[in-house]
Amino acid sequence: MNQRSNIALSIVVPVFNEEKIIEELVRRMTEAAESVTDSYEIIFVNDGSRDSSLAKLKVECAKNPKLHYIAFSRNFGHQIAISAGMDLSKGDAIVTIDGDLQDPPELIKEMYQEYQAGFKVIYAKRSKRKGETYFKLMTAKIFYRLMARLVSFEIPLDVGDYRLISRDVLEYLKKMKEYDKYIRGQIAWLGFKSTYVMYERDERKFGTTNYPFKKMLRLAFNGITAFSDSPLKMATSLGFAVCIISFLIGMFALYDYFLHRDTVPGWASIMVSITFVGGVQLLSLGIIGEYISRIINNVRDRPLYVIDQTTIERSEQPDGK
Repeated sequence: MNQRSNIALSIVVPVFNEEKIIEELVRRMTEAAESVTDSYEIIFVNDGSRDSSLAKLKVECAKNPKLHYIAFSRNFGHQIAISAGMDLSKGDAIVTIDGDLQDPPELIKEMYQEYQAGFKVIYAKRSKRKGETYFKLMTAKIFYRLMARLVSFEIPLDVGDYRLISRDVLEYLKKMKEYDKYIRGQIAWLGFKSTYVMYERDERKFGTTNYPFKKMLRLAFNGITAFSDSPLKMATSLGFAVCIISFLIGMFALYDYFLHRDTVPGWASIMVSITFVGGVQLLSLGIIGEYISRIINNVRDRPLYVIDQTTIERSEQPDGK
C-alpha cells in the first residue's frame, strides 16, 4: 500500500444534477466497496449541480466517515471532475465511475480481482448499451474506431470512464497537465498492462443524459487533437489537392480557349470554385485553431478546477494544476 494511507480502494464518482438517485447511488457504491474491502473511501465530486445533489451528498457523507464530497465553485466538466477526485484520492487502487448508475457498481469486485491478478488498468467494456439511440451508438462506434486509426498507440474500443487503475498509473497520470482532458486516451498512452471485464450498460433511470451530442463532439475533438496530428496533415494534403485541382482546371480552360476558341460561359463554375477553395481554407484554419486553442489553454497555467467545499482536509488538497 502507498505510504500516505492504509486505504486499499478509492472510488471516484462525478455527480451532476442527480438528486433523484443520490440515496441509491450512495447505497450501491458503499455496498460495492464493502464487498471488496473494509479499507476504502468514496469521493463524490459535485460538478456544479443546479439541483439539491450537493445537499443530499452532505447528508449521506455525514453518516459515514469513509464517504467524502468535493464541491466545485462552478461546473468544470466531467473529465475535470474525475481528475479532481483522483487527485485527492489516497487508495492503492482507484475506480472512476459515473454517478448516473448506468454503470453497475457491483462490477467493481470483479475489476478488483483482475487488479489483484497483476493488471494495472482494468476497463469496464460495454457489450450492450440499453436505452441509447441508434444515432448515438453509431457515432460512438465510428469515433472509437477512427480514434484508434489516428493515434500511434493502442487504444481500447467501446470503453468509457468506468475503470480501475493502480496507484502508480495515477502518479504518472498526474504529471500529464493538459487542460483539455481526455483521460481514457491519457491512460492508454501510458501503456500499462491492462485488461477488461464485460458488462451490459443500463439505461438512465431519471432525467436526460448530461452528455448531449455537443459535449460528445467536444470530447471527440479533445481526444483527437490531444493525441494525433493527423488533422493537421489532412489540412496540408487537402491544400495540395485543391492546388492540383485548380491547376488542372486552369490548364483545361487554356486548352479550350486556344484550341477550340471556346470560353466557359456563366459564373456558376467560378462561384463553385471560389466557395470550394474558401471552404477548404476555413476548414484548415479551424483545424489549426483547435491546436492553437489547446496551446493557449495550457500556457495560461490556470488551475484545472476550483474547490468551494469539501470534507477532505485542506492541507491534503492539490492546487488543481
